[in-house]
Amino acid sequence: MNRTVLARAATIAAGAAALTLGLAGPAAAHVTVNPSTAVQGGWTKVSFRVPNETDTADTTKVEVNLPTATPIASVSLKPLTGWTAATETTKLATPIKTDDGEITEAVTKITWTAGPGAAIKPHQFQEFDVSLGPLPKTGQVVFKALQTYSNGDIVRWIDEPAAGQEPEHPAPVLTLTAGKDDKASAQPVAAAAQTSEDTGPDGSNGTAYGIAGILLGLAGLVAGLLAYRRANHSN
Repeated sequence: MNRTVLARAATIAAGAAALTLGLAGPAAAHVTVNPSTAVQGGWTKVSFRVPNETDTADTTKVEVNLPTATPIASVSLKPLTGWTAATETTKLATPIKTDDGEITEAVTKITWTAGPGAAIKPHQFQEFDVSLGPLPKTGQVVFKALQTYSNGDIVRWIDEPAAGQEPEHPAPVLTLTAGKDDKASAQPVAAAAQTSEDTGPDGSNGTAYGIAGILLGLAGLVAGLLAYRRANHSN
């Protein structure tokens, strides 16, 4: 009898652990932008973090689209060994006014392509660094991204955030906050170029789901122990 109860408790705990992995897994696959916040009107260095979510295919190409509605005047790419980078520009319907004059075109797409041996292997990730500025006076910038695999699959990380919902394929989002001093925030900040959220490929959502899964696992373990105690009392 006691062995049966213990086996049942172990089964409950195992099920809770499986649920934990099921919750944390999808979050780990997200393409993210790090850091996830910056100052309106300022400059920042961001890293597009791209994890490989498959078991058998490599990630061979990454495309990131910059919005035309809130264009960014200056976009600079950091070279990445083994990868080639190309940008596409679009003529702006409304030119951007700067101290150096009007800018009529802006980068609206960045494409990184892996060379031999440089593709992102299964269960690995890569970061693609970009310098951006001045950032638009808006609440957020959504970077829609496409991830191409060696087997021909393309994952479209283009779902925009919606209140109270977790998109299936969320696009990377850079949240922008108002600066205390607009003049000061409009200058490139060297410190910002050295910082990046050290959240790992999982990101903050993965941490939240992991905590929820751990709590479920503990609840299952407690239920099993209580059942075991009741069985002992009945004997």
